[in-house]
Amino acid sequence: MADTASPSIFSPKLRQKRLDRAASTFAQHDFLHQRVAADALDRLETVQKRFEHALFYGPAAALLAAQLTPEADVVHKTIAGESAKQLIASGAQAPIMAQASALPFPDQCFDLVVSLMALHAEDDLPRALIEARRVLKPDGLFIASFPAERTLSGLREALREAEVKITGALSPRVPPLVAIKDGGSLLQRAGFALPVVDTQPITVQYTNPIRLFQDLRGMGETATMVKGARTALRRDVLANVLAALEGQDIVFEMLVMTGWAPHPSQPKP
Repeated sequence: MADTASPSIFSPKLRQKRLDRAASTFAQHDFLHQRVAADALDRLETVQKRFEHALFYGPAAALLAAQLTPEADVVHKTIAGESAKQLIASGAQAPIMAQASALPFPDQCFDLVVSLMALHAEDDLPRALIEARRVLKPDGLFIASFPAERTLSGLREALREAEVKITGALSPRVPPLVAIKDGGSLLQRAGFALPVVDTQPITVQYTNPIRLFQDLRGMGETATMVKGARTALRRDVLANVLAALEGQDIVFEMLVMTGWAPHPSQPKP
C-alpha cells in the first residue's frame, strides 16, 4: 500500500539543534518570548481560577513558569515539556522531552496546557491540538501562542526580491506560517469548546537590520524546514536585503488560541 502520509515540512532534530545552540545566550535575545509569556500570564490571571496541574511547553514556557508567584495562586504544580533542555526553568519539574503531536501523558491528566512559541514549527498542527485536548480534564484550559502568517512579511519579501534579482532563483528561507483565519476552525476540529483566536502584533525597530538576523539565531528561530535552502545566503543578496529593510518596522504577529475542554457547566455559544 502506498504511503499516504503528508510530507514533512519541519525537522524536529534541526529544531532541537537550533534551540540547543541558542540556549547559552538565549536571555540576550528573548524579548519576543518575554512578551508572549507575559501575555499568557495576563490571560491566566483574568480567568480567576486556580489550576492544580499544568503542562507548559515551548521555548517561552520557562519564562512563564518563572513569572508565576505563590501570591498569584494561579498554578499549583507544573510539568515542563520541551525540545531543548537548557530552556527549562529550574522552578518546574524535570523536563519531559516530547513532540506536541505525541504527548507522553494519559488522558485527562491536566487542567491547564500552555504552549508558547512551539506550534509554528509543528508538522501536524491539528494533531498537536488534538493531543492538548486529550490530556485536558473537563473544563481544562488550553492557551497557545506562536507566530502567524504576517510575521516577518517584510523580511520574506526582501529575501524573495533580492534572490530573484541577483541569482535568478528563490530558496525557501522563511517557513510557512498559519493563517489567522484558520485558528478557530482548528480549535473546533480538535474538540475545544468556547474557542477564541486573536492576534498580538509586536513591532520592533532596528537601527541596524543585521540585528534581526542575530536575534532570530539567538532565539533559535532560524529556518528548520526539511527542504530548506541548500546554500548559505550570499553576501550580495544579504546586502540587498539589509538595504531593503533599513528603516522598516519589523512585525512579529503572534496568533493566540484559547479553548476549553467541554464541560456541562460551560455557557453555550
